[in-house]
Amino acid sequence: MEMPGIARLLSLMLASLLLDSARGLHHASQRTFEIDYKHNRFLKDGQPFRYISGSIHYFRVPRFYWKDRLLKMKMAGLNAIQVYVPWNFHEPQPGQYQFSEDHDVEHFIQLAHELSLLVILRPGPYICAEWEMGGLPAWLLQNESIVLRSSDPGYLAVVDKWLGVILPKMKPLLYQNGGPIITVQVENEYGSYFTCDYDYLRLLQKRFRYHLGNDVILFTTDGAQHEMLQCGTLQGFYATVDFGPGANITNAFLIQRKYEPKGPLVNSEFYTGWLDHWGQPHSTVTIEAVVSSLHDILARGANVNLYMFIGGTNFAYWNGANMPYQAQPTSYDYDAPLSEAGDLTQKYFAVRDVIQKFQKVPEGPIPPSTPKFAYGKVALKKLKTVEESLNILCPTGPIKSLYPLTFIQVKQYFGFVLYRTTLPQDCSDPTPLSSPLSGVHDRAYVSVDGVPQGILDRSGVITLNITGKAGATLDLLVENMGRVNYGDYINDHKGLISNLTLNSSVLTDWMIFPLDTENAVRHLGGWHGNNSRCHGKACAYGSSNYTLPAFYVGNFSIPSEIPDLPQDTFITFPGWTKGQVWINGFNLGRYWPARGPQMTLFVPQHILVTSAPNTIIALELERAPCSDNYPKLCTVEFVDKPVISAAVTYSHPLQDVYNQHSGLDHI
Repeated sequence: MEMPGIARLLSLMLASLLLDSARGLHHASQRTFEIDYKHNRFLKDGQPFRYISGSIHYFRVPRFYWKDRLLKMKMAGLNAIQVYVPWNFHEPQPGQYQFSEDHDVEHFIQLAHELSLLVILRPGPYICAEWEMGGLPAWLLQNESIVLRSSDPGYLAVVDKWLGVILPKMKPLLYQNGGPIITVQVENEYGSYFTCDYDYLRLLQKRFRYHLGNDVILFTTDGAQHEMLQCGTLQGFYATVDFGPGANITNAFLIQRKYEPKGPLVNSEFYTGWLDHWGQPHSTVTIEAVVSSLHDILARGANVNLYMFIGGTNFAYWNGANMPYQAQPTSYDYDAPLSEAGDLTQKYFAVRDVIQKFQKVPEGPIPPSTPKFAYGKVALKKLKTVEESLNILCPTGPIKSLYPLTFIQVKQYFGFVLYRTTLPQDCSDPTPLSSPLSGVHDRAYVSVDGVPQGILDRSGVITLNITGKAGATLDLLVENMGRVNYGDYINDHKGLISNLTLNSSVLTDWMIFPLDTENAVRHLGGWHGNNSRCHGKACAYGSSNYTLPAFYVGNFSIPSEIPDLPQDTFITFPGWTKGQVWINGFNLGRYWPARGPQMTLFVPQHILVTSAPNTIIALELERAPCSDNYPKLCTVEFVDKPVISAAVTYSHPLQDVYNQHSGLDHI
């Protein structure tokens, strides 16, 4: 072919490509999602549309399982998912962002898009979600005068910076731009917070519009009570409500109608279950209550989001807490239609049957529950106490201070800090060590010269009698058990937040060790023996109820010749008391079988290997089933069924402010 012919052919191909591209852009610009106020409904591409959505938190489900869970949601008949974005999960240190692997929210949203699921986005900046500090980064508290969730300039400056990072990532994923995001929530249940700062909401509105444009629907969510919507919404936001089974549906939507006389009815959080606290019975909501209310909501033509459709897991230190102080456990199962491990439940099929009465559900097989494997018992040996591991846990050495410093002041946001001083007087007789202002946040494991003395606790144990000689070393290992995520007390400082007294005299001259457990676990994994030294009385019991906080290690192999292994499993802690556990360096979370209701921790298969032994490291804080004095074996066991609803051995009356808007108090 002659050169002019080739040129002509190339120009024709280019013209064709440009035409296709223009058609694509035209098609994207034709995509619309809007409110039809005249007919009280949404319009998607000009057609009437109602969403039936379910909540899933990508930060509580390993990326390995995102597609499995989303597909199960789709097969239940949902046409949308609702998802929070926790700021602290993506910006753990100021200006240091994490958006890869399990933090890859864009990939998660794209997966939903590939499965033809629409997305209701809830990017905060505050999210609640029973998540550490409601998703706000703890480092915000470095500004001691900060007023969270308000138009305080110090707070707004960092919020503005964060929104300038997250919202531009979301813009290409908006429905109008060819993505799946149909609506975006601003803040979260703001009407439940004391500030009631309309300037703050106006400033958020301005920033969301700046980054996302004027076409996307911005909405708010509040409990179905007048006083909550009064402070929770603003002109320019579409006001929605949340309520659970047992609530009066007519009244709840009448409250929405007071603020939105026209437009679609929306329950943004219809509770399929409820959250748990350590020491409280596992929360459940009956299938009958869920399906009855869900049917009534859908029969009114309302839009609904099921919170949660799958709860997932608070891995590592990510659980939240409520006031009066009660921490939430590692499991966020929520009694949802899909279990913590993504298993199909009776509630799943019952919900699917209700949805089927109102819209077509996809045909074809539902992905099955993942197989579980009981790997059996694994022996753990004591490695080192926390005290003996300080060179690894705190390689830079301690910070010295006349009075105790908080976690924030030593730039330690999660986990543990060791506070050390010496006894200024002889305490041969039991002498009261006290935190008069209840300043131990949240739990302190106390020892004198390596002899365990007992525990001080934010929830009520503010005095402990200790013994020891003048000049003896007093150690308090303080645990952050999770920051408050709801209500007026989310500015939750950790550590020793006020002075301790010994026999009414203030203790001074502290050495403070911020402990890097994640780094230490990487080092400790290579050790295999009992390297703990007994010096003096270091291995004696100060009380038969306690052993020193210490690391224990064990290994187990999964045969590579057995097909389909590894599989998901659950780890249980017979005879152990309270602590933290890692497998192959992955921080699974907290265990506390002595309190319950959660007895097993979910172990997803992707953290296990067949190519080498799997390493378990437990940091037992209170009492291990074995000790230096009694060489009984310490074992953990891998089982194939979860136990998250054991009888609790402790009860702390929780005046649950949460329930004020949930509707669950009617059940």
